Order: sequence, then structure tokens, then C-alpha cells
Amino acid sequence: MTASETFLVGGDLEVRRLGFGAMRLRPESPEDRAACIAVARRAVELGVTLIDTAHMYGWGANEDLLAEALHPYPDDLAIATKVGFRQTATDEGWRYAGAPDELREQVDEALRRLRLDRIDLLQLHRLDPAVPPADQLGALRDLRDEGKIARIGLSEVNEAELAAARAVVDIASVQNRYNLLDREHEPVLKACEEAGIAFLPWRPVAAGASGAQSEEIATIAKELDATPTQVAIAWLLAHSPVIVPIPGTSSIAHLEENLRATAVHLGQDRYDRLTR
Repeated sequence: MTASETFLVGGDLEVRRLGFGAMRLRPESPEDRAACIAVARRAVELGVTLIDTAHMYGWGANEDLLAEALHPYPDDLAIATKVGFRQTATDEGWRYAGAPDELREQVDEALRRLRLDRIDLLQLHRLDPAVPPADQLGALRDLRDEGKIARIGLSEVNEAELAAARAVVDIASVQNRYNLLDREHEPVLKACEEAGIAFLPWRPVAAGASGAQSEEIATIAKELDATPTQVAIAWLLAHSPVIVPIPGTSSIAHLEENLRATAVHLGQDRYDRLTR
């Protein structure tokens, strides 16, 4: 495996650059649960070494499912999860939960649900606007120093927030919305490149509709005998060495399609056409 196919998250955690986002594994029935477990296991069989989940995905149910499917985890499999929200009975269904005691409680819950002694990558799902960022990040730094988490990441931050966070604690990853057709966070990506921080784009394939939205993507997909989704993922992998896409699905067929994107080689001309 070449260096371009892997990335060192936090400088020391080697993962393949195409991971799996588990958000869509939300079973509504025993049959659905079995299918979701099969998807998670197939991802690992196909060489995925980074799986991303969150407390908010089913309010712990997604973490429970991954543990049921994959524990004991392979030595080379890294589990990333996110904290910072709590479920409520309000119309929104959630609230920020970035107070240090709440973050500590959520990390302990994630460790229990995932059946881990230490979380490989713990990401703050959102900065809580009611809590000083230094307090939130300081709590995660303390948990890292205690050995409960190994690396700290952020989600949906801008350049200034990332810089301020790095003044408090080492940041290993940023997870922002980003794809070929939505590059609002390009400045954050560039900041991650300069610092060697992993950039995990969520919604990496524009809700799966890239081909329908762009004639150029569809044309290039035909030229390469690939799908528009594969072309969109291949562009991400070519666009920056710190990008680690985590496309999610509840379908084994779609999972296999996504992972075959690593075999799609755009070349400079097609990359430039897509970038334009």
C-alpha cells in the first residue's frame, strides 16, 4: 500500500484514506439490525480501517450496533465517535451539551457502549455556544491525558475556531461538510493541509446525486466506466492528501461501489475538469 492510500491521523494512527460513516445504520426491526450488522462487517472485510459514528446517531444505538457487529475489533480498525449533543423532548430533539461534566459523562458512556478502554478519535460534534471553547477543549484534553481518548477532533468549525482550538490542545481531525459541488470549507481544508490535520468530509458525495447535478461528472464517469459517486469520491482523494472521506450507506452493494472508488484514477486532465 502506498503512502497516498493511507493517512496518519494525529501523526501516529495509520488508516486507509477511504473510511466508512456509520450514521445510516439505524435499524428499525430485527431484520434491519441484521442487515446493518452485515454492512459493518462487510466494510471491515473490504479493508476499511476507520469507522465514524456518534452519540447523536440513534442516541447511542449506533455505537451499540457497531460493538455488536465488530467487537472484539481487529487490531488495525480505528473507531471514531462524537460527543456534544443530548437528546431532548423539544421540537428540535436535541440540545448542545458541551459543559465539561457532560462531555466527561458522554465519553464514559461511549466507552461502555463501544466496549473500549480508549477511544481512538473523539470528536466534538459541535462547539457549544454557551460554554467557553477553552473549557470544552480543556475537558477533552484532560480525558486524553487520563487515557480515555487517544486523539481529539472537531466538527463543523471555521478557520478561526480551528486556530483557537489548536492553542488549547492538539487537534487530529476536522469533520466538515464538503464535496465536489460544495466547497464552502475549502479554507478550513487548506488550514488542515498546512498543519497535517485529517479532514473528514461528511456528505462527501452531495447526497448521492452528483451525477444528476453535473453533466461533467456524468461524462467523466462514462469515460472511466465508473459511477458518478465513484468519480466524486476519487476527486476528493486526489484533491488533498489529508482528505479521508467517510461515505455512509446501509446497503452492501452501495458500500462496495463506494470502496471501488480507490481504483478510479482520474488523471490530471479529468481532475482539472472536475475542479473547474
